Amino acid sequence: MNNINDFFEFLNNSTSPFYVIKNSCDILDKEGFKSLSIDEPWELEKGGSYYVKLYDTALYAFKIGEDVDDTNNDLMLRMAVAHTDFPSFRIKPNAEMKEKGYIKLNTEAYGGLILSSWFDRPLSISGKVSLKSEKTFQPREMLIDFKRSLLVIPNLAIHLNREVNKGVEINKQTDVLPLLGMSDEKLHNYINTLIAEELDVPVEDILDYDLFIYNTDKACTVGMNKEFICAPRLDDLTSVYGLLQGIIGDVCGKDIHMIALFDNEEIGNRTKQGSASLSTLMLMEKLFDALGRSRIEMYDVFHRSIILSMDVAQAYHPNYTGKFDPTNIAELNKGVVFKIDTLQRYAFDTGAVGMIQQLCEENNIPYQKYTNRSDATAGSTMGPVISTQLPTRTVDMGVAILAMHSAVETMGTKDQESLNKLMRTFFSVSR
Repeated sequence: MNNINDFFEFLNNSTSPFYVIKNSCDILDKEGFKSLSIDEPWELEKGGSYYVKLYDTALYAFKIGEDVDDTNNDLMLRMAVAHTDFPSFRIKPNAEMKEKGYIKLNTEAYGGLILSSWFDRPLSISGKVSLKSEKTFQPREMLIDFKRSLLVIPNLAIHLNREVNKGVEINKQTDVLPLLGMSDEKLHNYINTLIAEELDVPVEDILDYDLFIYNTDKACTVGMNKEFICAPRLDDLTSVYGLLQGIIGDVCGKDIHMIALFDNEEIGNRTKQGSASLSTLMLMEKLFDALGRSRIEMYDVFHRSIILSMDVAQAYHPNYTGKFDPTNIAELNKGVVFKIDTLQRYAFDTGAVGMIQQLCEENNIPYQKYTNRSDATAGSTMGPVISTQLPTRTVDMGVAILAMHSAVETMGTKDQESLNKLMRTFFSVSR
């Protein structure tokens, strides 16, 4: 894969949704995108490149074609979406707990983690902190990433749990509380003290925090010919990175091109920064109004448009062959995956599939099609949600990965470049 080190750097540094957006903005800034505010008037130009942050964990970036038709008769929206969040643990308020000399943190699971995969790994903390300010309704907000190993969730030794290899239920409240350290002192607010030291602020200025625990393992290649990439957060930073590579490239001059990076997909999408939010439709109206187009004209465009919902797919696992459909599997290093589900848990439209399949074939982009077994159900995605907000042809796609929702996931080394190429082509090809 070309520029694999850049991809690894993005994975390693995007340790919470806040840093996914920060790092995405850094890429867009470097490519000359102009930052806009959602609550200020917009002046947009043909050929312009823009982005809008939403609550620090979501983002829209868009390019307006240089040759957009003022009559609006042939305008098309090419849109792709991904999500910035991933399964992890979130630190609760009043988090410190003491057991003998051990200091533990009270946490809650965010999303559908494979809990056992988090044992015995060095862990750190990343997120956002709210601080006192002179304006009551405008507290200061600062991002924080400790970038060093602070925590560990130790396993119970097999000598004390002889049934561990037969499968043991893991309790989220008692069994996976991470150790922060040891102390013989009386319990006090260790987290706020650590935050204050890291940010160089008075501890009494700390109002609140939104902190996630993350795995400090770094992305790396694995296999006798480096066929695999192992890394935390492949779900869904593979898609986020691919979308960014697409939107910073060339675009078709006739159309509007947009990526949306949403938060909270792992917990159902239904937040102000999730794909179910009205924010997307509000932003579209603001964009079309700045171009001198009416709401009705915007609706007309939707029916000529297409959305790619980009999220990872379940890769065929050679040790669990019975878990997969007999004829529609996704293999590593075989290209991007069309995800199809008759109950529309994955969004698909045969016209949209035909468009993108033809795009792949004409540009030598490898692809494959995946369905679940008929006696199994699919996980939810952004596709069905965003297509109810914007009634546009939508298709769910992504790269195949093993161990989805594990602390470390595995993908094919070739597949990220296939995804990057798809996104670059999706935005640039003429019609």
